[in-house]
Amino acid sequence: MEVIILDSLDEAGELAAGAIADLVRRKPDAVLGVATGSSPLSVYAALGRRVADGRLSLARARAFTLDEYVGLPADHPERYRAVIERDLVAQVDLDPAAVHSPDGTAEDLPAACEAYEQALAAAGGVDLQLLGIGTDGHIGFNEPGSSLASRTRLKTLTAQTRRDNARFFDGDVDAVPHHCLTQGIGTIMAARHVVLLAGGEAKAEAVHQLVEGAVTSMWPGSALQLHPHVSVLVDEAAASRLRLAPYFRETWTGKPDWQGL
Repeated sequence: MEVIILDSLDEAGELAAGAIADLVRRKPDAVLGVATGSSPLSVYAALGRRVADGRLSLARARAFTLDEYVGLPADHPERYRAVIERDLVAQVDLDPAAVHSPDGTAEDLPAACEAYEQALAAAGGVDLQLLGIGTDGHIGFNEPGSSLASRTRLKTLTAQTRRDNARFFDGDVDAVPHHCLTQGIGTIMAARHVVLLAGGEAKAEAVHQLVEGAVTSMWPGSALQLHPHVSVLVDEAAASRLRLAPYFRETWTGKPDWQGL
């Protein structure tokens, strides 16, 4: 796990977008794992700038979303498929038909989860997965207590996560769904490269547990310590609980340019 402490999430977004651009140059039909929330917005903005000035094309790339609310109408603006189309697809030349998400409107939710896993496998798996992390350490919607081997499935959202997400529903926590479909931790761990972004003091404890804590289902993100290629991009506030912060700064400063992210 590589931890990079930066001045801002905007700087982190530029770094992550550069890693995606490098990947797509090597593999134009790369499979990207895309996430919602505030953490990846700087990445999507940076990708949009690269596409706009001709430095990057995502025309042949494919994307899979991490999760989806259950029970929101197909035209609801906060469905995660709609959010990804608004925050990412609208800024780049990614084909909307190449974006896949779990079907939170399906009558048979277990079958929808299995179909999503099959689609991921048929695409060859995720080359680069973007992630944020919740204040309780969840990745995707894998709340504390989730199996570290879990695959895409139905989950119940905690009260804390629903409170955190109420800001996307005009502050009305009662409007936030109680359930979701989410990639499991095992599904996320199958990605070849994971890039996690976190900013702000509210994420400091989760980042500490992710990087320096024990590997435990009580802090689901800690499973990433077992992944062979994880890049954790954090701002100073999110890094404020890291005991090894001086070491992480030293290793990033001394890293050879040719290694990339």
